[in-house]
Amino acid sequence: MVSRVLVPMDDSEMADAALEFALSAFPSAAVTVLHVAGGPTSYMGEAMSLAVADDVDAAVADRAEPVFERARAIADDADREITTEIELGSPAKTIIDHAEGFDLVVLGSHSSSLASRLLLGNVAETVARDAPIPVTIVR
Repeated sequence: MVSRVLVPMDDSEMADAALEFALSAFPSAAVTVLHVAGGPTSYMGEAMSLAVADDVDAAVADRAEPVFERARAIADDADREITTEIELGSPAKTIIDHAEGFDLVVLGSHSSSLASRLLLGNVAETVARDAPIPVTIVR
């Protein structure tokens, strides 16, 4: 029986679809939405801007809030409650580490280019392969 579901979310439509699926498929489960902000790396983009932020925790919370607002709206539409959590780090590794204590991970699949998958890896693929619990990927 699935009683605790982890739904990692970013700012994508596929993440929204994953939450919608989790809420409808597991109506009695406790659902936790996890937003992982990329840890500071040498790559440009979000992680780099976090690396130069004066207050990293505040910057991470600011990045997560729009995601959590959408997640709360989806949960409200389903007449459900959710819990939200924020982590900083490599998305796939953080999701895998965070999965302990849950029964299932439900996450969206991103259609990314081959070059992007080869360079950065695919979070959904890595989580599905390495998570200690079952994983459902929503397309």
